[in-house]
Amino acid sequence: MTEKKQNLEKKYEFAWDKYTKEDMEKLNALCDRYIDFMSKCKTERECVNECIAMAEKAGYRNLSDLVKEGKTLKTGDKVYANNMGKTLALFVVGKEPMEKGMRILGAHVDSPRLDLKQNPLYEDADFAMLETHYYGGVKKYQWVTIPLAIHGVFVKKDGSLVNMVIGEDENDPVVGISDLLIHLSADQMKKSLAEGVEGENLNITFGSMPVEDKEAKNRVKTNILRMLNEKYGIEEEDFVSAELEVVPAGRARHYGLDKSMVLAYGHDDRVCAYTSFEAMMKIENPEKTCVTLLVDKEEIGSVGATGMHSRFFENAVAEVMNLTGDYSELKVRRALKNSKMLSSDVSAAFDPNYPSVMEKNNCAYFGKGIVFNKYTGARGKGGCNDANPEFIAQLRSIMEKHNVSWQTAELGKVDQGGGGTIAYILAQYEMEVIDSGVALHNMHAPWEIASKADIYEAERAYYAFLLEA
Repeated sequence: MTEKKQNLEKKYEFAWDKYTKEDMEKLNALCDRYIDFMSKCKTERECVNECIAMAEKAGYRNLSDLVKEGKTLKTGDKVYANNMGKTLALFVVGKEPMEKGMRILGAHVDSPRLDLKQNPLYEDADFAMLETHYYGGVKKYQWVTIPLAIHGVFVKKDGSLVNMVIGEDENDPVVGISDLLIHLSADQMKKSLAEGVEGENLNITFGSMPVEDKEAKNRVKTNILRMLNEKYGIEEEDFVSAELEVVPAGRARHYGLDKSMVLAYGHDDRVCAYTSFEAMMKIENPEKTCVTLLVDKEEIGSVGATGMHSRFFENAVAEVMNLTGDYSELKVRRALKNSKMLSSDVSAAFDPNYPSVMEKNNCAYFGKGIVFNKYTGARGKGGCNDANPEFIAQLRSIMEKHNVSWQTAELGKVDQGGGGTIAYILAQYEMEVIDSGVALHNMHAPWEIASKADIYEAERAYYAFLLEA
């Protein structure tokens, strides 16, 4: 056996093989909590709200409140910054001055989905329908004929916020998108997968019962509006200031006869967000300030006020440093430059049904730990970060010290495509950044699959990084 083959076999050992009974208990407890989180939190707002509630129970305080009250911060203090309810930054103040750098975990909480348009509701052929606009990279055909739920908020003219969730309670109805029956699909079946279902045809069937008044116009739509008004107190015009997301209905589930995997909507990238959050909750009195960033808009380029391209994180760092009594513009710049970060996002796992897109020596496998991607990007590394080998060597040492199972991977064969994360954005501050995360099957599909062992190892890796980097 060659040395190269021996090294590869060692590299790709099953994480499962090292687990004790105690490890399995911790793994299953973590994944049970994760399944509950994923079943409850299917939008960015829901994720941020849930994380804030858990963080406050763990002693975190609202940074905005501390600024208004003129409070100060000291070593060991825990604060969070909430950006428009869709982006969250958690800080634990370290013993060393922040200008010496921070240990940062960053993940995103937005996921591919269908958004309702601003004027979505219409009636056609005695059906009440909702128009959608898909968000992020989706295979449109995957979203038809499956049960869907609607999550989101209406903001009324007086500023009051009304939460809506339809399709998650077992007594709730679900909604969905129809597909053409096979008997009449001769023309459709000649089209490519990309063309078989068009974006403008991803319309939600919302109802079919008319109001009793036979003289009324759009009787089915009128009945739907009546029901919405009775339950939520909203009018049709309130859709204009609403943020409503259409997602797969139902709970996350154990997957496989051995329950070794988790099926959920939004593993990309809430699997990294949740495990980062769990790791952060364990941190007490660190040497360096520890940060966990949960951001929005990654799936569409990290743009806007709640995306990583915004100044939210930089502003939050400045506010925290100011409350520690150690602020200057130069010190903020040094703090960012001297930091180290795991840009935590999912990777693609080898799938025996589709082996042709992977190169086996440089791809990720289920059950073999967290994945470190030196670079992502597309084809000629376009749009990637490309981490420094010195930083990778440090991570190797940390993972070995804490007995964390890890692997390295590329996102498929060189010419097949690729993907990106928020890594390159933080790297613009000159900080050390690498992509890391959990490998998935079905990435960007309504239901994605992750290994429980990889979820557990990701949480352990993030905790080790916050302790040691």
